[in-house]
This record gives sequence, structure tokens and C-alpha cells, in this order.
Amino acid sequence: MTEASASAPGDPSAAPHSEGAMERRKQIMKFLFRYRRSGVFSGFSQDALLSTVTVEDGTPDEFSRDLEALGPTFIKLGQMLSTRPDIVPPAYAVALERMQEDVSPVPAEQIRVALEAELGVRLSKIFKTFDPEPLGTASLAQVHRAVLRDGTVVAVKVQKPGVAQRLLSDLSMLRSIAGAADRLTKVGRNLRFSDWLEEFGRTLVAELDYVAEAENLERFATHLKDHPELMVPRPVWDLTRRRVLTMELVQGARVDQISPLRRTEHSMQPLSAALLRGYLDQIFIYGEIHADPHPGNLRVTPDNRLAIFDLGMVANVPPGQRETLLKLLFAAVDGRGEQVAREMLALGTQLEDFDGERFNREIGQLISRYSAHSATTSEGRVVLDLVRTAMACGLRTPPELSMLGKALLNLDTVCRALSPELDAKAVVEGHLQHVMRARLRQSFSSPNMASELMDLQTLAREGPRRVSDILGLLSENKMQMRISGLEESHLMESLQKIANRVAAGVVTAALILASALMMRIPTASTLFGYPTIALILFFIGALLGASIVISALLGDRKVKNR
Repeated sequence: MTEASASAPGDPSAAPHSEGAMERRKQIMKFLFRYRRSGVFSGFSQDALLSTVTVEDGTPDEFSRDLEALGPTFIKLGQMLSTRPDIVPPAYAVALERMQEDVSPVPAEQIRVALEAELGVRLSKIFKTFDPEPLGTASLAQVHRAVLRDGTVVAVKVQKPGVAQRLLSDLSMLRSIAGAADRLTKVGRNLRFSDWLEEFGRTLVAELDYVAEAENLERFATHLKDHPELMVPRPVWDLTRRRVLTMELVQGARVDQISPLRRTEHSMQPLSAALLRGYLDQIFIYGEIHADPHPGNLRVTPDNRLAIFDLGMVANVPPGQRETLLKLLFAAVDGRGEQVAREMLALGTQLEDFDGERFNREIGQLISRYSAHSATTSEGRVVLDLVRTAMACGLRTPPELSMLGKALLNLDTVCRALSPELDAKAVVEGHLQHVMRARLRQSFSSPNMASELMDLQTLAREGPRRVSDILGLLSENKMQMRISGLEESHLMESLQKIANRVAAGVVTAALILASALMMRIPTASTLFGYPTIALILFFIGALLGASIVISALLGDRKVKNR
């Protein structure tokens, strides 16, 4: 039982926990209030695409630093926000991309206690040596070098004590804030902060599960076996738990720290090309997006291979969405703006203020500019600009499209660091043909063919009976059609407004007519020389009539020509 659960409702020991939660909420609200006019979390217009957003209360770099100061949850939130150009203005997205997890390491004794608690055995029985100095430290975990009893050198990734509880507490507070924003603000209803935060929470909780990360390592290693230039460290399953990941230690240099001498001795161009091909396969064939292949997660090994690390944050893409993304990227590379617009409409959700004419025009111009400057513009930048343009025109795009753009942009950065002379666009165009052939082979696989044959069998067996039923209903004049969702549509809302307006007009006319007839009837009670009841009814009718006219003048609007 935890300390919080053991405390009684009136126990003073529960007060510090409640007080700490209130203080934490105050910090979060103060941060949000400071950057309320920055465009972050509040949307921005198309003009934000053409200029740098500035705010008197804080610069983008200050925003990034303040986000880091709020702790691990908000560092991860910043990393995720950098993949959402529809929420974050360009200047802030750039600052968030530079965000570094420069945090102090946890003392070695605490790490030792956490390790022994997770593994259930003393470290001296598992490791021959365990280096107390971490190889790397992040907000959620730190990595230590160790040597197993059989002499195998491994890297041990240990989750910091108490970090999971802090993350869950912060997520709970953010959910309440996002829910209020969705209910009370227009931008919240458009962007659906609650849905986005729910997706972020699932991703973050999955990143806390190191068993899932170990599975990602094995799966990526299997999928990339056709690219011998790439390697993924294998996990040591016997020493892997939810909060501990043990994997083989891979030595190497960061891709942005390769010496000129080594570049002269060994060309880095094959590594860059293999990385692009491998990630395109991973995204479009296997349906997994690792949106963070930045230079810190890639190492060039002594045997001149490229090692890939940190696969905790991986998104899965359904087959149908995968196919649409592939067609979109094909059309963008080929310069077909009209098809790009159609595929984005198939992917996205049209908001109330969606402007289709402007959307098609803006997308066409964007793809034309990309085609004219394709040698200097990466595919990832184009995808992110497509997301920004779509949101500015009232089309909400799925997060997978932003993650695809972020992944391609990171890959382009890595490839330029490894081999600036590589023609990344040519590699992408050439390999997309291979991806299409692989997807066609998948569609003709035995399971897919069996599923299609079963559908044909069902159609052949039930088709004649269903046609006969339809013809019978038609012959007996019993054919009915039901349209679902009509009660929630704009048509039904407009019909209700018309009915209310007509009913109010009839009531107003009846009141005025009744008052006019009653004016002739002599009564004991008079007002200004007229019967009191008749005059009151007349005033009520006049007020209702005036309100109907004012409502029509102010509330009715003309539909824009399309």
C-alpha cells in the first residue's frame, strides 16, 4: 500500500500531497497563461506560415527552457509538439526541436536499489562489473555500462525512481485542462486537445514500458535485415523488465561527429542511402513510424555500420492509412498538387470553417514550389508545410501525417550530416517504386488471397437472395431508406430554426390581431384610453415582432458562393 492510499481523509499526512498537487497545477497554469498569446495551443492563421511569431511575454527559446523546467512530462510534451506543425507556430517548433534533456544523473546507489528491486537479485550475482557513472542521462532514464558474468558487454537502461508516478499525475492535470479547453474554446473544438493528449499519454505510458521497447528493438532488427549497413542492438531478455532494459552495448561515433579522416577512408553515402531505404520500408511496408531518428539516436560503429537506438516511441499506421500516405508522398514527389489535395482530404477531417477552394489553391501552389526547388527542399519539410496549410484552411490532419513529416525531416538532417553529397530525393523516388512492388506482393500473399476468396464466396452465396429481397420490397412498395446522423446535421438544425421562426411569427400575428379586435370591446380598466388587456397584448406582439426582425438582420448570413 502506498503512503497516499494509507492516509485517512482527515489525516494531516495527506495535506502535503494535496498541497504539492495544487502547487504543481499553479505552475502549469502560470506557464500556459504566460504563453497564451504565442500561438502555441491556440492555433494560428495562414499568416503565421510567412512570418516568425513573436510574443512580448516570452521568446520561443524561453518557451523551450520553461517547458524543460517543468520536468520530464513536459520535456516529452515538447518533443511531441515539435511533430505537430498544426498546433505549434514554426518558430516554436524549431526551438522545441533543439530541446535537450540536459538533466542531472540519479545517484548510483538509487539506481542500484531500483535495479535489484526490478530484477529480484543482487547486482553482484548478475554482473561482473557495473559502472556507476552513466553513459547517458535523460529525463526518464539513464544508461550504465556493465559486463555480464560470461564477459558480454551490455548497456543497462534504468528508469528513474518515481518518474512514472510524476508522469501520471501530470497527465491527469493536463487532461482536465485540455477537456476544459475543448468545451470552452473554438480552437479546442477544432484541434481536439483531449484526443491529442490521450494519444500522447498512450505513447508516453508505452515509452515507460521497456519490455515494449525491447520488442521494438527485435522487430526493427528483423525488418531491417535486408539492409546489412544498418544494425539494431539486441535485448537481453533475461535481464529486461518493465523498468529495466538490458541490451548489447554498441560503440560508435555520433553521425554528426564523424572525423574528416574517417570520411576520407570510408564513404558514408551507402549508410545514408540504406537508412533512407530502411525507414521507408519500415513506414510503408511494416506500418511503423519512429519519428525521432535524430543524430543522438544513431551511431557509426567501428565496422562502418549504422546503429539505431532509442526505439521507445514508435507509432503504428493501419494498412488503409498507410496506403493513402504512400499515394500522397508519390503525388508530392511527382509534383501533382491536385492528387495531393485529394489524398489529404481522404486523410483529414473537415472543420466547420473549411475553405475548399482556398485549400486546393494553397496545396497546388505549395507542391509547385516544391517541384521548382526540389533539390534544396526535403520531403519532410513539404509534408509538415502541408499539415500547416491544411490546418490554416480548416482541415484537421491525423497525427500520423505529422509524424511522417518529422521522421523524413530528421532522416534528411542525418543524411546531410553523414554525406552531404547524397541526392536524398533520388533515393526516395527510386525506393518508393520498390515499396510499391513490396506492397503488391503483400496483397497477393496467401492470407490476403484467402480473405478475398472468402468475400467472393459470401457474395456468390448471399448475393442472389439479397437482390430478390430488394426486388420484393420494391414490388410491394415497402422499400424504405434511413439516413443516419441527420438529427445531428446542419440541415436539421436549419429546419428547426425555420420552424421556430415561423411559429414565433404566427404567435406574434395572432397577438396583434387579437389585440386589434379587443380594442373595440369596452372595459372598465383602460390604459391611455385603450383597454388594458388589449394594449398589453399589442405591446407583447410588437416586442416579439421586433425581436424576430432584429434576429433576422443580425443572425442570418449568406452562404458563400463555391
